[in-house]
Amino acid sequence: MTDTAAAPVTPGDPFVDARAALASARSDAVAAALAPLAFSIPVRVYYEDTDAGGIVYYANWLRYFERARTEWLRSLGAAHRRLADEAGLAFVVREIAVDYRRPARLDDALQIEVRVLEAKRASWTLWQCARRDHEPAPLVSATVRIAAIRRDDGRATGFPRWLNERLAAARPQPPAVE
Repeated sequence: MTDTAAAPVTPGDPFVDARAALASARSDAVAAALAPLAFSIPVRVYYEDTDAGGIVYYANWLRYFERARTEWLRSLGAAHRRLADEAGLAFVVREIAVDYRRPARLDDALQIEVRVLEAKRASWTLWQCARRDHEPAPLVSATVRIAAIRRDDGRATGFPRWLNERLAAARPQPPAVE
């Protein structure tokens, strides 16, 4: 077996990129702890969500996170159908890094959270996590970068100004220092 730590780093090496993404998902948890909660939804684990081992199948966490983002955007007035019909836009996940820490099991009651780490004109970086009800430690967390694209040609575009304004208004502001 070779020592991977001694191997030279080649730009674009997928293994280096993957390790960096995972490190990012874990370190973003620290930043997320400081970011105020933007939105949360309850989710119950059903039999259909579990694998042969009786725990939530890994890909289903992405479904839970998608539901929470969708409901959060809807709460901001940005329902997917409305954006598609009125502005010709769609939201896409540009990048995601997931950190699976502990499993959830059949009948567990979960809270799926959305926190905004960074909001730029054309992309938002979110931190999402799933917790069991009344437990502070996340079971699974993810750093997600979403972007807006034009539906007609799939090219990147900025978020609508009104949506960025609503996002800014919804984010709690730090107290003024006197």
